[in-house]
Formats: sequence, structure tokens, C-alpha cells
Amino acid sequence: MIKPKTKVPNLDLELTIDAQYDLSKQEPENFTLVVMYRGKHCPICKSQLEELGSKLDKFTERGINTVAVSMDTKERAMVVDREWKTGDVPLAYGMSEEKAREWGLYISTGREGSDEPDMFSEPGMFLVRPDGTLYFASVQNAPFTRPPLDQLLQGIDYVLKNDYPVRGTAT
Repeated sequence: MIKPKTKVPNLDLELTIDAQYDLSKQEPENFTLVVMYRGKHCPICKSQLEELGSKLDKFTERGINTVAVSMDTKERAMVVDREWKTGDVPLAYGMSEEKAREWGLYISTGREGSDEPDMFSEPGMFLVRPDGTLYFASVQNAPFTRPPLDQLLQGIDYVLKNDYPVRGTAT
């Protein structure tokens, strides 16, 4: 588990748009929103990322960069890029199991007869400050009940307006 106010592990991954994503090179005004999703096989991830794509401008207006990350292979990630309506959300793929564990994500194995890959991470959502430290984390061991994006936006508004401190630091 990453502790609040500590540096998050770097992410240096390929994007589906034939570019490289490097979290350490992000320079957001306020935060980088890192959405870890299970992969192409997950219909709840599809809904979440499509909603994020439809609200991307609301995050951008608040000085927030976004990225969606999975352990999917390039082939699976390209299906997500083509078939899901994620708008301009950058889609990074190929995160290793080791990197997923560094982020504190739960790892699952694919079920026989399903479209699940042999190994994949369960979902997580993180707000990272421009200095690379963790502000907010939500990590799940199952695909359902994701943090609602509208509530996240409201929370971000409150944080920015009131200079609300990082919580959970006594962990």
C-alpha cells in the first residue's frame, strides 16, 4: 500500500496512440488522475472509462491530467482503444504484475472459459500531486462499486477551494 504524502511508483508505459506515457514527466496544475482498470474483458471498466471520457473536460478544467492503465497486452488495449468510447483519455497498457503490486493493487487470475487474461490487476484510482506524491487512493479487490466520478469532482473542488490536507497520513 502506498502511504499518503509519499512518492508513488513511476509509470513508464506505452500508449495506444503510439506514444510513451511517463508519470514522472507529468506537469499538471493540480493532480494527475491515474485510473487502473482490469482490462478489455471488464464491462464495468468500459462504463467507467467511457464516463471518464465524457467528463474529461471537467477534470482538465480543474488542472488534472488523466491516464487509464491496465496490464493488458497491446492487442487487447487496441481493442479498448477502437471499441470503447473513451474520448481523449490516454490508454496505457502493459503494466507488469510487479508494478501493479507496487501500486498496492490486488491481482487476480483469469477464470477458465472467460475472456480474462491469465493475470490482471483489480481496479484502483489515485490522485497524484505534481510533486509525485499520493493525495488520494481507492483500491478494490473486486470490479464493482467504483468511486463515482461526480463525487470525485466535487471532492476535488472542495480540496482546491479549501486547501484541504491529505488524509490517512497516520496509517
